[in-house]
Amino acid sequence: MFDHLKKTLITAALVGLSAGIMSTTVHAADPYEPYKGTTLVVNFPAHPHYDAVMKVIPKFTEETGIKVEVDQLQYLAMRQKQSLELTKPKGDYDLLAYVVFSKADYVPAGQLEPLAPFFMNPKLADPNYDPEDLITGYMQNIGVAGGKKGYLPGPTGALYGIPFGSETSVFGYRKDIFEKHNLKVPETYDELLDLVCKIPELEPGMGGLTSRGASGHQVSHAFLLHLAPLGGRVYDDQWNPIVNNEAGVKAGEALKKILECGPEGGTSFGFAEMKNAFLQGNAAMFLDSTVVAGEVDDPEKSKIVGKVGWAMHPEGVRRGSQTGGFGIGIPSNAQNKEAAFLLLQWLTSKRVDKMIALEGGNPSRFSTHEDSDVNAKFPHMKIFAEALKYADPDWRPIIPTWGELNNELGTTLSKALTGDMSVKEALDIVAERAQAIQEKAGYYTWQQ
Repeated sequence: MFDHLKKTLITAALVGLSAGIMSTTVHAADPYEPYKGTTLVVNFPAHPHYDAVMKVIPKFTEETGIKVEVDQLQYLAMRQKQSLELTKPKGDYDLLAYVVFSKADYVPAGQLEPLAPFFMNPKLADPNYDPEDLITGYMQNIGVAGGKKGYLPGPTGALYGIPFGSETSVFGYRKDIFEKHNLKVPETYDELLDLVCKIPELEPGMGGLTSRGASGHQVSHAFLLHLAPLGGRVYDDQWNPIVNNEAGVKAGEALKKILECGPEGGTSFGFAEMKNAFLQGNAAMFLDSTVVAGEVDDPEKSKIVGKVGWAMHPEGVRRGSQTGGFGIGIPSNAQNKEAAFLLLQWLTSKRVDKMIALEGGNPSRFSTHEDSDVNAKFPHMKIFAEALKYADPDWRPIIPTWGELNNELGTTLSKALTGDMSVKEALDIVAERAQAIQEKAGYYTWQQ
């Protein structure tokens, strides 16, 4: 009888405990429910990553009930439209993509919303978002402002965007050409520069390394691609120009040699032209943005399907692959900020980052680069993940004066690349101009 009573009491206790648990169970709410029926207007560039995103966005509406209208524009048109929209009291855009150096314009003007309040809101922030999985170099380069030098992380830095359509620099090469002539994949700049002029001798009519070469931004980008790994910077930590030092001259001479031995017409190439020279089989090597990887095996765009190998950006004084591309942020004058954050968070989540990568987009997360499904479809992702360990968030200064100097650097240096002056003469002119630009902007105000 005692045993029976004991079992009865235990059973009653368990039932009571279960009832107590059931009475205090919190039923998960749908975080999207308050925003169902909302229409978000977003601004994206015409870019391979965002073409992949467009295939995935309808899924967001299916899952959340939040509608999305995309204004997808060519990059320069997008930048012009944003400049107008961001100055309105109430903007038309709820979420926008911005190219990395735009943060130097938008953040000081108070035109991008800080993201901390959203990530601190338990009704909005997904506890499984895993921000540590976002690629560190991309976050530092694209998302953060206000820290070291004003544009890098540090105790005073804050988050204004999430990398989305971000890129680093990698080395692509024609496996068939390298095997045919028993060439070694270059691991250093010395080896790379030895190969760029050897290829045209071995394969008449084929350039060595394709490169940007058009005057202005394109030459500036191409120069900076080599400056960082060769040990250079545009400014020192006190904003004194050092672009014309030994490392700068070496980077300029390297670019000049690359263009001289590259595909015909290289000094007029922007990114599209230099990329297409590789895709059409007119160059044996490629060193620039990872965005090309989504096209090399597309028979509609490429004549070199199945013939490309990938390797790390060659090492100079140090490894220093680029970081850049696009991020997404919420305009300060947006009319649906909370719903826009939910879309931003959804697009950059682990699950959706993988979905976009499988459509040919650029992953923003380490886990996506390591994912077995992604690697089965795009084996180059593991190489890209290795390159990202050396991604340099400081390869160019993302400061409000950069637009002016960027154009000056690319315009003046192009004169050296076409033989009108020496590389040293061109960079001396750039350094002098850089000093004047910084002085006018107040960068030397606090110097003793």
